[in-house]
This record gives sequence, structure tokens and C-alpha cells, in this order.
Amino acid sequence: MRVIKRTLQLLLLVKEPPRRTAFAFALGVFFGFTPLIGFHTLMGLVAAHLLRLNKAAVLIGVYINNPWVAVPYFGFATWFGIWLTGLPEGTTVPHVGFRELFRVEFWRELVSQYALLYPVLVGSSVLSVALGLLAYPLCLHGIRRFAPHRVEQ
Repeated sequence: MRVIKRTLQLLLLVKEPPRRTAFAFALGVFFGFTPLIGFHTLMGLVAAHLLRLNKAAVLIGVYINNPWVAVPYFGFATWFGIWLTGLPEGTTVPHVGFRELFRVEFWRELVSQYALLYPVLVGSSVLSVALGLLAYPLCLHGIRRFAPHRVEQ
């Protein structure tokens, strides 16, 4: 809950109309959850520049996905992608337990299953669109509720 409050506080500092701020934030959320790990910030900044959006609002959205969120998110996105596409033939998902995460053998086996990339890409792509679409009305509602003096344009 503290993260949501802090995020909204930061967005209330943006000196843009509420709809533009909410759109910039939602676009950042979309980019933050895409499967192109390592390029989130760059994609967000390029899109903000091209669309003339507030870069801070976009980056606030991008950084919603941080290491504490990314691990469970991509785990769920992989499961969701497998549910949508099915498990590629000949692919096995290694047993995942807390101890396995610290064993080199687990990571070697996981990396050798590169066919899992397709479900990961599909799952995280669908989820990033859904999260971006959800972020817009939630952000807009928060701004309008806590900064009613902000003018729409």
C-alpha cells in the first residue's frame, strides 16, 4: 500500500493535465512489464520523447516493475503463457523450489529449455497490455481524487 501511495504522490507532482499524466504513466507500466528486459527504460524514454509525454511520469510507470515484482511477475507470465500456448513439444519445466534457485544445475537446465521463451514472450506481452490498460483509469482516478484542482486539457 505504501508503494501505491508513494507512486501517486510522485505523479501528483507532475505538472501536466491529468489525462496526459495518466497516459504517460500507463505507457510506462506497459513498457515496464514487456518481455524486453533491459530495454524498459530506453523504450519508455523514446516513446515519451516521440509522443511528447512527461518523461518522469513514464519512468514512474516503468519502475513499478522492480526486482521484487519482476521475479513473481515473470513466473506468473510464464505460467500464463504456457496456459495460452501450451508447453512446446519436447520441453520440460524443471522443478522449482527455493533451494533449486541457488543451484547452478537448475539454471543450466532452465536456460537449455530456450523453447520456453515463446510462452514467456506471449504471456508477458498479453499481461503488459492488460496492466497498461488497467493503469490508465486507476491513475486518472487517483489524480482526480487527490488533486481536484488540476485542470483537464
